[in-house]
Amino acid sequence: MKFTDLWKKLIIYLKQVRVEGKKINWPSREKTMRYSLIVISIIVAASMFLGGLDFIFSSGVKFLVRVFS
Repeated sequence: MKFTDLWKKLIIYLKQVRVEGKKINWPSREKTMRYSLIVISIIVAASMFLGGLDFIFSSGVKFLVRVFS
């Protein structure tokens, strides 16, 4: 395959990417902010929940180690 063939294919590909990019229905800034806050809130809540479970289980294991050793 020649270098010029690769160059032509790259140009065709980039033109197709631009055409497809114009078809994208981007969300508004408000929707993007709202969805981002929802995702961050879920991440924080899940992290707190899992951190709480970790604390409870590790405390339980430490207690059992102290009792049975």
